[in-house]
Amino acid sequence: MLAGARRYRDGVALSLAVSPCPNDTFVFHALVHGLIPGAEAVDLTFADVDVTNTAAERGEFDLVKVSYAALPWLLDDYELIPCGGALGRGCGPLVLTRDGHDGDLSGATVAVPGDRTTAYLLFRLWAADNAPAKIEVVPFHEIMPGVAEGRFDAGLVIHEARFTYPRYGLTSLVDLGEWWESDTGLPIPLGAILARKGRVDPVEAAEWIRTSVSMAWADPDASREFVLANAQEMEPEVVQQHINLYVNEFTLDLGKDGLAAADALLSRAAAAGITPPVPSLLK
Repeated sequence: MLAGARRYRDGVALSLAVSPCPNDTFVFHALVHGLIPGAEAVDLTFADVDVTNTAAERGEFDLVKVSYAALPWLLDDYELIPCGGALGRGCGPLVLTRDGHDGDLSGATVAVPGDRTTAYLLFRLWAADNAPAKIEVVPFHEIMPGVAEGRFDAGLVIHEARFTYPRYGLTSLVDLGEWWESDTGLPIPLGAILARKGRVDPVEAAEWIRTSVSMAWADPDASREFVLANAQEMEPEVVQQHINLYVNEFTLDLGKDGLAAADALLSRAAAAGITPPVPSLLK
């Protein structure tokens, strides 16, 4: 089948949900726009990961980007695709406070972007002996302003906030990625791509996604307009930093280290009683 042609199953496109963040729009541009020979047509929905985590539990999407922390509730109905997600080194969530805050979180109110996000799971593992008094789940874009204004004592942030938090007069209390890497030696598993069982062939889907990643790297200009149009008012230089950080070798293939990282995260979470246990991801 020629590139640009779209193949429909029973006349229906596969439903795909990813975030509007630059790493996802960069990675999935070719697939979304029908540029991959033989790939099925996809119907794209943009949604933040805290939305897709729960929507996937209801079986709402065929291909979906979720947090690794949500996998224990999803693997009965979905299969992990070993590419297209977000893992890496030096890219972990940050816990931010206002300048001058003493960093003591006992009794604090902490804003988090979702209760089944990998960021919050890492925070819970890290803060086991220094638990805050109150957790508030708020939209991601409200976290840094809320901490700066004093509505929250601290905030848990991800993605482009790594590059922009000093603008709000905030200080990084801990880089949870650095904490995780120093403790495990493994990359940080953030976002996973899942395929709905019985609806998507996971081997085919992995091939489409790897092709989409390779095409994005080969011709970055092809996706630039699409990426910038959905980048939520990020400056172009921040967009590029975002892509450079989150689209890496693990996006193309999880490999042994990527699977080991995801397995370690879920094993530790289950041992701590935070999530249900799941079978090992290592095969």
